[in-house]
Amino acid sequence: MFVRSATLVDFRSWERLSLELTPGATVLVGPNGHGKTNVLEALGYVATLSSHRVATDAPLVRTGAERALIRATVVNHDRELTVDLDIAGGRANRARLGTTPVRRPRDILGVLNTVLFAPEDLAMVRGEPTERRRYLDELIVARSPRMAAVRADYEKVLRQRSALLKTGGHTLRRGAGSEDGASAMATLEIWDSSLAAFGAEIVLHRLRAARDVGPHVSQSYRDIAPASRPAYVAYRSSLAESAPPEMFDLSRPEAPDDVDVLEAAFLQQLSVVRTREIERGTTLVGPHRDDLDLILGTDPAKGFASHGESWSFALALRLGAFALLRTEGSDPVLLLDDVFAELDRARRTALARVAATAEQVLVTAAVGEDVPAELDAVRVDVRAHEVTGPDGTPGRSSVATRQGFGDFSGSGDSLGSGDAVGEPVQTRRETEEDR
Repeated sequence: MFVRSATLVDFRSWERLSLELTPGATVLVGPNGHGKTNVLEALGYVATLSSHRVATDAPLVRTGAERALIRATVVNHDRELTVDLDIAGGRANRARLGTTPVRRPRDILGVLNTVLFAPEDLAMVRGEPTERRRYLDELIVARSPRMAAVRADYEKVLRQRSALLKTGGHTLRRGAGSEDGASAMATLEIWDSSLAAFGAEIVLHRLRAARDVGPHVSQSYRDIAPASRPAYVAYRSSLAESAPPEMFDLSRPEAPDDVDVLEAAFLQQLSVVRTREIERGTTLVGPHRDDLDLILGTDPAKGFASHGESWSFALALRLGAFALLRTEGSDPVLLLDDVFAELDRARRTALARVAATAEQVLVTAAVGEDVPAELDAVRVDVRAHEVTGPDGTPGRSSVATRQGFGDFSGSGDSLGSGDAVGEPVQTRRETEEDR
């Protein structure tokens, strides 16, 4: 799998950008603040419908613009498909495959798979459980795109159920002793059933992902830091008290596959914590409360790992995901965002060796010399002439190809096929002298 071309319109700092890309390694070089990371962020967004830098879409739209547009043409097993994404920043986004609008943006998931390693990934080791849950959830969606819909359904039910617990606590405490209490409790039980059904499926896929990626993470860590303690992953679930212990034993040779057992455990655990949930007004059980434990030797990495060990573990998690996904189909596109400058020589070399085997890898670097010589790469200088938008907002534009975006309504083009976005950004093969 590789991205043949990418076009951005009003995305982050770019008013216009069009890149023609090839398989192999491409290094985007330029000073900080010139939009290198924005390119990788856009491709990661096409793959996951989320940004690795911000939690909402509004910052993705260039200041002064109403929306941002991303187009990516992806080649996979000799089949070429173009994805268009319209990011409205606070309103519903829209997407298109080829010339056909899709009903929901998540219908494009699976067209492009990426694995992105960025400085923010240190939070997977040192930060809160939400960072590690996100890592697992991105992995399960990459393996099975339909899980995006399951996650969306779970989150919707979770919000509704938690709202009932928060606003209806007084009524729920009355229980069957009153008509409104009995009605509220019946509604809660309906939410329990849906939450358990969706949540059990998420936990099942997370368990499979953790079991399958674990050996790759351990091997990647050994390759990066051979003198360090061994690295492991384990899944810690809020369902563990009610489910058979073997369900969470990642050392088992077979994948856990009994979703009914997990669903029953979910419902059982909800009954155990019901009083506490009503008192606290929140849902205390489910995949939103789980964690991926990262272990070095016998100690948790968080709080015990050195700075170098933390970087190694974060890198091993990404390389482990990359290794797993490439065994299950096409190589994902490897995105490395300004990470070589953060790594010592040994880690740079280990990362470069893996990157050199990818069908396509895109790297950002403020200084070209930060990228190891082992990675034979095309270099793109992202420095572009400054422009001013119609509202006087400064932006930048590459000289890029003539390409257009439809308006998703079938009534015309917002940037028609005859509107020039410029000439292609020039790339050149990096030479030894360049390094």
